[in-house]
Amino acid sequence: MSHLNVAHSEEYRANSVPFNFFEHTQDAHIIRSDEEAVETAKKLAQTFAKEASLRDQERRLPLNEIQQFSQSGLWAITVPKSFGGAGVSYRTVAEVIKTISSVDPSLGQIPQNHLVFIEHLRLDASPEQQKFFFNLVLKGTRLGNAFSEKNAKTVADLETTIRKTDKGYEINGQKFFATGALLAHWIPIVAVNEDGLPVAALVPQHTSGVNIINDWSGFGQRTTASGTVELNQVEVNENYLVPIHHAFERPTPAGAISQFIQAAVDAGIARGAIEETIGYVKTHSRPWIDSGLERATDDPYTIASIGDLKIKLRAAEAVLDLAADQIDQAIVQPSEENVAQATLLVAEAKVLTTEIALLASNKLFELSGTRSTLSELNLDRHWRNARTHTLHDPVRWKYHIVGNYYLNNVQPPRHPWS
Repeated sequence: MSHLNVAHSEEYRANSVPFNFFEHTQDAHIIRSDEEAVETAKKLAQTFAKEASLRDQERRLPLNEIQQFSQSGLWAITVPKSFGGAGVSYRTVAEVIKTISSVDPSLGQIPQNHLVFIEHLRLDASPEQQKFFFNLVLKGTRLGNAFSEKNAKTVADLETTIRKTDKGYEINGQKFFATGALLAHWIPIVAVNEDGLPVAALVPQHTSGVNIINDWSGFGQRTTASGTVELNQVEVNENYLVPIHHAFERPTPAGAISQFIQAAVDAGIARGAIEETIGYVKTHSRPWIDSGLERATDDPYTIASIGDLKIKLRAAEAVLDLAADQIDQAIVQPSEENVAQATLLVAEAKVLTTEIALLASNKLFELSGTRSTLSELNLDRHWRNARTHTLHDPVRWKYHIVGNYYLNNVQPPRHPWS
């Protein structure tokens, strides 16, 4: 393989994102341990919480926050230790994502595919590609997402193509749900080659023919910039192609990791909604007229409901931790059984985190009362975010995966959505 280099086009279409947003004034901090990663996330969450509601109301892109997030080193915590990263456990990954998502789940979701692609680099990239891209990530480079399409028959039926040309390779197509692409330095684009197999082509943000449109209009997760990416005769260097289909031709935890981070976002949404509920009931809610109580916090039904929410959240997070441990095991020993168990536990965690995110964001209003629905409070963002994000990969099929394994000994399918 020839030397990897970066060729930037003068063309710029980043939809109101300043050009200097993508410049590195200094390298990112490098986190060295699991403990440092968790503490860093907690400190950042305090900052990110301050204007989270306002960003949601105004659909304001979290430009400063994303810079702080990636410069903190948290976007590089899964880079293997052999390449200079912390190689943290997936329990730590979950805690970081939950902590950030509890105050702003859009910020929690944006690095999801970045982290997933780091795993694909570990699994499928050449040693030279790994060295090149892991070094970029450690310095603060953000990877975006141009994977999904909204007009294909199913989520796996991609229409974006990559074809060999006299100059190298060319990509044509259109993507949607491209979370983070607008804010990324490099964009991994998934396209099908002449053999119908998916490969990832990494292109710098300002590559000619890449048009990123900030047209995400979802009522939740408003500031993820999960809109359209148009790809018109995009030239790709062969050195930037990664055969990601290999990760699903053998037992690997790639699919489980993708779903695991989604579940961590949902757990974070639930955590944030419950804390918002407790805070509102303590400071604003009134006791019901027939209760004879002085404070809403003394209402036995409210007390029981908070207990129920906390118990269900703890259960969901406990299963998420079990899934994390099994992912770690599958990374070290990627056997059929280890990968299957990781997939099953992630599916179980996805069910439980979905249920508690929806329940908690709904109970927020039931326990807080009518005044909590006032638009100026914007408390509905918790429910909107929960309802939107939990639609990633239908939970009804998680039940099917688990049941089919235990009833019929059918292994979980190998793909990013199981």
